[in-house]
Amino acid sequence: MRALTVLQTGPLCTVQDRGRPGFASIGVGRSGAADRLSHDAANRLVGNDSDAATLEATFGGLKVRAEFDALVAVTGAHVICRVDGTEQGLFSTITLRAGQTLELSAPTWGLRSYVAVRGGIDVPTVLGSRSTDTMSGIGPALLSPGDVLNVGNGSAEWPAADFVPPPTLHETLHVRFGPRDGWFTEHASKTLVQQLWTVTPDTDRVGIRLDGSEPLARAIDGELSSEGMVLGSLQVPPSGKPVLFLADHPVTGGYPVIAVVTAADVSVAAQLTPGTLVRFRAIG
Repeated sequence: MRALTVLQTGPLCTVQDRGRPGFASIGVGRSGAADRLSHDAANRLVGNDSDAATLEATFGGLKVRAEFDALVAVTGAHVICRVDGTEQGLFSTITLRAGQTLELSAPTWGLRSYVAVRGGIDVPTVLGSRSTDTMSGIGPALLSPGDVLNVGNGSAEWPAADFVPPPTLHETLHVRFGPRDGWFTEHASKTLVQQLWTVTPDTDRVGIRLDGSEPLARAIDGELSSEGMVLGSLQVPPSGKPVLFLADHPVTGGYPVIAVVTAADVSVAAQLTPGTLVRFRAIG
């Protein structure tokens, strides 16, 4: 049987691929891996197409048993990865024999880990994707101990010899102002990029709530009609403290978006843990 059996999940474990783009008009967000760079890297290490489904484990604690001889890789947060108690390397290809267990510790850096298996996790697709959308409930259910996950047969070429892990996490996220920066004072725009922001414990796959010593002041106090939201939006509620939207963000919102984090840095943001200090840098 080509399958992995889930023995424990840690705080949260879901199945993710690169998401289901193109359905915002019917109220369905893209979802997909929160840290797409780490998801893609894990797939590349085991020779999968980048859209093959992986396991996204939040804050470690995942333990799975292989029911066949499998090739796996673990990327993302810095966890200790063990096979039957023996420590293995991250960002490397690991052989998992039938009956052996793979276990992830809590991370010392970062938040989300990605486990890829050659052939991909083979759960039913919904609107063309195997991703779990925690906000809408679309896609496979959150994983639980005892779940048996089938593994597919699809694969791509093996990774190129020049593969290197993604860069180490940094605290600077690059943004482009707009589309509603005009709703804020000039001082607020300067405050966004000049002061440090703290990642609060109120963070999940939908978004990250940030806290700062000085909230962002509005220049326009009226209500904004609901409009489309994109990945990386920095939406500012009445508190003046921005929320950075991640993979399962709502497709519409009624609070103004002062800036949008670049696509490359959204993957960095997905690894931010509560208490991390963040600075924004404007580009473009």
